This record gives sequence, C-alpha cells and structure tokens, in this order.
Amino acid sequence: MASFPRENMLLLSLLFLSLAAGVSSSRNRPYTPPNVRRLTDLFGRLTINQGFNTYYGGQNIKQFNNGSFATLSLDKTSGAGLASKNKYYYGFFSAAIKLPSGLSPGVVVAFYLSNAETYPNNHDEIDIEILGHDKRNDWNLQTNVYANGSVNTGREEKFNFWFDPTQDYHNYTIIWNSHHIVFLVDSVPVREFQYSSAYPSVYPSKPMSVYATIWDGSEWATHGGKYPVNYSYAPFVVSIGDAELTGCIPNPTSCTKKAAGTGNPSSLDPVDGSEFVSLSKEQSLAMDWARRKLMFYSYCADKSRYKVQPPECK
Repeated sequence: MASFPRENMLLLSLLFLSLAAGVSSSRNRPYTPPNVRRLTDLFGRLTINQGFNTYYGGQNIKQFNNGSFATLSLDKTSGAGLASKNKYYYGFFSAAIKLPSGLSPGVVVAFYLSNAETYPNNHDEIDIEILGHDKRNDWNLQTNVYANGSVNTGREEKFNFWFDPTQDYHNYTIIWNSHHIVFLVDSVPVREFQYSSAYPSVYPSKPMSVYATIWDGSEWATHGGKYPVNYSYAPFVVSIGDAELTGCIPNPTSCTKKAAGTGNPSSLDPVDGSEFVSLSKEQSLAMDWARRKLMFYSYCADKSRYKVQPPECK
C-alpha cells in the first residue's frame, strides 16, 4: 500500500482541527432570531445597590461600572447571591447577564423570583436557571414554575441558546401578571405559562423577592449530576447588571391596574396594560420559532415522568 506523505497528513490534521473549532464556536449560533420589540426599553434600570442586598457570599460579589453591574463568583468556599430589597406582586423583572467562560459542568446561574423564606411550606417560584454543560463550552437555559409548595411537580422546559452567552451580555426577563408568566431572552419569548381559573393552584399567587445567584448544582444540574463542578477551573464568574425590577409592592390588595411602561415600583401593577395581557402576533411567532428550533425538553412531553399529564398541559 502506498504511503501517505507526512506533509499531507499534517495539512489534513490542521484542516480537521480548524473545522472542529468552527463547529464548536458556532454551536450556539445556528439561527437568527426573529425581530421583536425590545421590552427592556420600557422600564428604568437600577444600580445593584438600588435594587439588591447581598443574599450570601458577600466576599464573592464585586461591583463595577459605578455600581450598575456586579460580578458574582463561585469557588470552593462559596457561591454568591443578591436578593431584591423589595418583594413584588406582579411585575417586569430583567437583568443583563454574561456567563462564565470555559468548562462549567455543574455550575448554575439563576435569575428568579421566590417567596420560600416567607412561605417555606407553601412557596411560589418562577425560575430562569442557566446550567453549565458537560465537556463543551455550552450552556442551557431552564425555565420552571412552582406554586403553593408544589415542588414535586417540576414544570421544567429547557432550551439551547442561539448565541454564545459567555461572549457578551444578554437580557433575561420574566413578566408576571394576573394573565400569564412569560420568559424572554433578549425580548424573544421562549415560554408562556398562562393563568387558568380551571387550575388556579398551579399559578404563583403570593409576593416574591427577586434573586440573582451562582451556585454549585453538581447533584443535578448537568446530565442529572453526571458531571459535577470541577473546581480546578474556578473561580466561575458571572457578570450581572442593568437590572429592571418594576413591580407592585405588597400588600397584594393594593395592586391596581396601571398603564404599561409608566415607571417605578409602587402599589400599582405596571404590567397590567393591554400590551401585557397577551402576546402580540410578533411575539407569538417569535416564541413559536424559539420552541421549534431551540427547546429540547418539556415536562409536558415527559411521559415517563408524568403518567398523567399535569392539567395545564392538556
């Protein structure tokens, strides 16, 4: 058999590595998202100190850009978290987030609402959790909703990104009102969880705080715990800022209707205007795109987990 010149082998090897790098670098960017209205332009932004207190891991929180942004880091000693100064009953909650680069299995970055500290046995929660992936530099987006302590009924839906979330800041947003909960990334809706009078107990119904955290989810976050956090790559540093926390301040009975986009936290519901009652046609088409192209798990389709579908799935 004729031998293959070493020079050609070297060229082929370099070509293969180049192609592999190209596939890796474009893995998160196979699609161009639909154009949508930038909802984050409707509300004012807060500095970290205006919106949040330290929740835990204060030694791992560093503010910058005149307090508009902060880094939260996870190392062997601790993660880090911020908790909103106010509790909210409905509102528009958003933050610009840039994720840690490099290998990140087991790492969880979360932007979420919860009242677990006030209602430990009956709590509500609306989650955006960004999960470190396995042996690639990918991250996945997980959304979840809990209501009235129903933690045994996880309502997870998981998505790939259409961009590399470690290279720049992207806006992660939760809209919560009496009509629906909407999860958005860069104003593109990826999930809508609607209120229904037929099963009101599954819908978050009590005031909640807003949290931003980074923590060790080794037991479950990456392939069910198959890949734990590797602290030889620590610290894992997430940057967060441009916070928008616009909502009704409790008590809940004081929340009244208010035209959208009209300002600061108050006793009025800022997302009860007509443009927040339901998704626009543009938003609906964008959400359909995201779910067809990017969603790879929905609890509603998990027949091995739920022999009988949860009521909101039917």
